[in-house]
Amino acid sequence: MPDRLPSLTALRAFEAAARHMSFAQAAAELHVTPAALSYQIKSLEAHLGTPLFLRLNRAVQLTEAGRTLAPGTHEAFQTLTNAWRSATRLQDNTTLNVTAGPAFTAKWLAPRLYDFARDHPEIDLRFSATLRLLDFDRDEVDVAIRFGYGPDDGLWSLPLREEWVTPVMTPELAAQYPTPQSLTRAPLMFDDSIDFLDPPCDWPTWFRAVGIRFTPTHGPHFSQADHAVDAALSGAGVVLGRRAMVVKDLHEGRLVAPYRVALESKARFRFLCRPGTENRPQIAAFRDWMLREVDKTASVHDTLDIIPVEEVPPA
Repeated sequence: MPDRLPSLTALRAFEAAARHMSFAQAAAELHVTPAALSYQIKSLEAHLGTPLFLRLNRAVQLTEAGRTLAPGTHEAFQTLTNAWRSATRLQDNTTLNVTAGPAFTAKWLAPRLYDFARDHPEIDLRFSATLRLLDFDRDEVDVAIRFGYGPDDGLWSLPLREEWVTPVMTPELAAQYPTPQSLTRAPLMFDDSIDFLDPPCDWPTWFRAVGIRFTPTHGPHFSQADHAVDAALSGAGVVLGRRAMVVKDLHEGRLVAPYRVALESKARFRFLCRPGTENRPQIAAFRDWMLREVDKTASVHDTLDIIPVEEVPPA
């Protein structure tokens, strides 16, 4: 049996036919006639020395050899497709595909994008707001903004800023609850999106940080941080606001953080891209813009007493 690989054209015909389980559909996808596709598959079978398909009256089935060959050819052509897309994207300095979580997109990116779009009209921004970890090659992603601890193996990673949580509320609500002790009687809300943090940055931990032993048991829970912040903006209650989600509202006075104490987590938002692409014009422009935007609200950090969560006394 020859070790020499058959032609890519024949392998491509087989991969499409095996994926569709139809010569006609495979031929349509490859823009060839069914006869031409059938000829390529027959030449592949002749090269291998065994049939790859059982030809039935109105259908085809893979033989054992076909079932063995199909996964590898599919993966190989998918890899080639991804590599080609990546290579062609290197020639495109005007499109920027960004993925970030829905909450970060709603509360951090969207309210600030006007300035970026005004300063960079040549860049066509495309956003995918999802918690699913998209693949940089398969999903044609240029930049990902992710929150957590990492590691970000195989990626160029830039932490954006330390992340903390502190009780936030409207100024009107803050007037009703002027001290941390009075907060135990306030309508407290829960952002469940940070439940994965370890050590936890939750209400019991924050109360311990200010010297109060209190574990709230009632109040609305939100799976998305932006929904929790929107509820706080409406005056519905008090939430432990995450820096990235509330800093703009704090800076502009829609929310206040009256008790100063904030818990800092080692988890971070990170700016991620493939190594070697960090200085591509559109990626560098977006990165530098994000860093400037972070600096605009840095004064909020100076108004707080930041306590690493690891230093809070245990329960």
